[in-house]
Amino acid sequence: MLAYLDHQATTPCDPAVVAAMAPWWTEQFANPASRLHRPGLLAAAAVDQARAQVLGQLGLAGHDPADAEVIFTSGATEANNLALKGLAEAELAAGGSRRQLVTLATEHRAVLDPLRYLARHGFRLSELPVGGDGLVDLDQLEAALGPDTLVVSVMAANNEIGVLQPLAAIGALCRQRGIPFHCDGAQAVGHLALKPAELGIDLLSLSAHKFYGPKGIGALAISRPLTLAPQLHGGGQQGGLRAGTLPVPLIVGLAAALNLAQADRLEREQRLGALRDQLWQGLEALGGIGLNGAASPRLAHNLNVCVGGVEGGALHRALRRQLAVSGGSACSSGEPSHVLAALGLSRLEAAASIRFGLGRATTAAEIGQAIEAVAGALSQLRGPRG
Repeated sequence: MLAYLDHQATTPCDPAVVAAMAPWWTEQFANPASRLHRPGLLAAAAVDQARAQVLGQLGLAGHDPADAEVIFTSGATEANNLALKGLAEAELAAGGSRRQLVTLATEHRAVLDPLRYLARHGFRLSELPVGGDGLVDLDQLEAALGPDTLVVSVMAANNEIGVLQPLAAIGALCRQRGIPFHCDGAQAVGHLALKPAELGIDLLSLSAHKFYGPKGIGALAISRPLTLAPQLHGGGQQGGLRAGTLPVPLIVGLAAALNLAQADRLEREQRLGALRDQLWQGLEALGGIGLNGAASPRLAHNLNVCVGGVEGGALHRALRRQLAVSGGSACSSGEPSHVLAALGLSRLEAAASIRFGLGRATTAAEIGQAIEAVAGALSQLRGPRG
């Protein structure tokens, strides 16, 4: 049986989340913007309740509604674009002079691409390198900041190597200088105790399908008043920041999934961390396998390794009948991993790397299956030991 170990690409929608969404597809199907009748008001109330639940789980419920807000989007990619392009366009519209954008070379393409787009339109982009462990050098980050820095964007947990950036320290550097701090939290929300206001994060992006919710829905959480230019035009929904009819079932599903993820987060982190360590010990014993990224701090459900002495394509072909794993980001379209390149790996080493993403239903038997599958592939590809 195929063992699914690619939970950083996506997670299965929890049955309880599916049940929570069910009435809003067919029974309570009204448009939440239709407030002249009861069905529309019920839909609007469901959206308001979901927004309140998300704010609560992010530690923002006690904040003034004018200071903290959740804008529902199609996912973290749209949320990243709204945050980054929204800040930049608002700066231009206000006649401001800040033009520098600061990020890391290991960010997801959903951050790098909009920032590079802005760099082609008059902004100045600073993509900072990381160490061989994948972590930012705080001194280098501090040195990069200046009076014209418009935004710093650093992800919470890397989508390929799982390392956790020092968010509180980054937030403090930004707060001291009045620089907005955006964080792509797609891989972290629902898996870590992420409280943006406490960490100095002003804009936090998230996607429901990364924490056992539905695909096609995410959010941008805003923890303090900031002016953003809308990226979708055509209606006054969500304070004019994001036009379009709100998908009530998906919004209800996002909130339900986040509630469930936070409820079992500590137990899940402990259990998956133990399984991840078991997997690493088994793989390391095979020889010639190295860890990509810092061992700690790291997501409990992530393991990324480089397998020496084999060709990457052959390795993944040998594994795919037994394991659903990946060689990097699911959004990379087959291109070499820019994350692993930033760590100093060659193209051949990056191609021979495996990302294991453990999930809520992962078992010890599947971990054993993964170790045996890699061992079998190495025996086939490396040949017998002399």
